Amino acid sequence: MKETVEGIILNETNYSETSKILNILTKEHGYISVMSKGSRTMKSKLRGISMKLVYAEFTISYKEKGISNLIEGNLLNSFKNIMTDYNKMTYANKCINIVKSVLKENNSKEIFNILKDSLLKINDDFNSNLIYIILELKLLDYLGVKPDFNECINCGSSDIITFDLTIPGSICNNCYQDSYLFKPNTIKLLKLFQNVDIKKIDKLNISDLKVIEELEYFIKEYYDSYTGIYLK
Repeated sequence: MKETVEGIILNETNYSETSKILNILTKEHGYISVMSKGSRTMKSKLRGISMKLVYAEFTISYKEKGISNLIEGNLLNSFKNIMTDYNKMTYANKCINIVKSVLKENNSKEIFNILKDSLLKINDDFNSNLIYIILELKLLDYLGVKPDFNECINCGSSDIITFDLTIPGSICNNCYQDSYLFKPNTIKLLKLFQNVDIKKIDKLNISDLKVIEELEYFIKEYYDSYTGIYLK
């Protein structure tokens, strides 16, 4: 069945002497595999849209089971700034890699927008590390282990002062004993990042390096302990 889908190529694999198999995260079908016949030849009309990190409208002969076939494509964004900046490319690849890991557990169509919006923000010169942290937080929901920053895990109070990674759960002032005490802005940002609409972010700057360090620490420890996905 011929149809047009919006998607981002997550990786490409050479097939035969002239073709490629593209793994594309699409808005319409989630994660699919597509054969791009002859795209490795210099004169192929598919050559320019058959590469990793291409964001395009792909016209395909869609197969619900098996490998679909690519007919043509209309480039939507080449992510030029990412492709020419080592730091941006590093974080773009980290975004893609963690999304691929999550898709093994949950092929939700909603993940497409999270990845797309994150890559667009990185391409638009927003802080790559912070965008990656936001993406990581949002993906926890699709792994079934979304942390609750709103209520104390012990008494239900909303007067949260920290998060205990060993439980895991938020801790209020009355229930606090000896858990690691995150800075107030760290807890505030974790809650904000979890709920923010990435495409609506218009500024993203954090000057407190300790807060950034704690955000990174929280994400790594939470993933390592509760998801089965181990972050580098």
